[in-house]
Amino acid sequence: MISRVTQQSAQRSVLANMQKNLSAMAKLQEQASSGKKIAKVSDDPARASDSMSLRAERAATQQYTRNAQDGLSWLNVIDSSLTSTASMLRRARDLTVQGSNLGTMSAQAREAVAAEIDGIKAGIMEQANTQYLGRSVFAGTSSAGHAFEDTGTGYAFTGAAGTSVERRIAADVTVRVDADGASVFGDPTETDPASPNYNVFVLLDDIANTLRTGGDPQSALNQLDTRIDAVLNTATTVGARTNQVESAISLTSYKSETLRTDISSVEDIDLAQTIMDLKLQEVAYQSSLNASARVLQPTLLDFLR
Repeated sequence: MISRVTQQSAQRSVLANMQKNLSAMAKLQEQASSGKKIAKVSDDPARASDSMSLRAERAATQQYTRNAQDGLSWLNVIDSSLTSTASMLRRARDLTVQGSNLGTMSAQAREAVAAEIDGIKAGIMEQANTQYLGRSVFAGTSSAGHAFEDTGTGYAFTGAAGTSVERRIAADVTVRVDADGASVFGDPTETDPASPNYNVFVLLDDIANTLRTGGDPQSALNQLDTRIDAVLNTATTVGARTNQVESAISLTSYKSETLRTDISSVEDIDLAQTIMDLKLQEVAYQSSLNASARVLQPTLLDFLR
């Protein structure tokens, strides 16, 4: 059976092909100008879904990087504070040994040593209240601007005991980025001088008072060693966390860059190929225009209507 092709059906076919070529050319022009393969989800639902998944993963990875960088800043501040504290405690130990030479020191000399001990205590108090972005690095989750305070009759830990500041550096990894002030500097409520958690500020007051009253401060050396060890042990822990966080920053930064490349491969056009396709489509469209000019020529019937 032979299908009948009328002038009207031929015209409709030509117009449909012209519209198809025009739409294809418009899409290529849009891709060339935007540099993207898809302008809306309906252009390619599967590719759009992949793009959104990759972008969500990259956003999460970049957040982990920012978390790790913030955590690294906390840890660096703590490390610096612990280094200064350890140095001052060693100086306090040297002065305590010097002050135990009862037969060779005058009252004036002992007062000078006691005054330097007082200065060391003030310096360590400053380190114990070190802040990062307005938050004490030794006070846990406390919003107080300091971890310790001199009450006038003693000392108080003003941090949130038993809490910690943590940063999530991977989907299933968190790292503590603060330090427990009570563990580093001792518990102000501890009254037993032999306790390993005897507070450093109380200890330094004891040494200074002993020097001023003519006593022998040598018995405080063991406690000073205990506090120095506590500071150094914490510094070791902080160093290990620092290494972990630095590794996380490297890994997440690399992953973020890899995901950026993956996103580009899903979203971005091959510009040279797109321009070539556009030129071919322009030729096809021009050919369809030429063909339509012949098919759509007016007939005698058009003039008689």
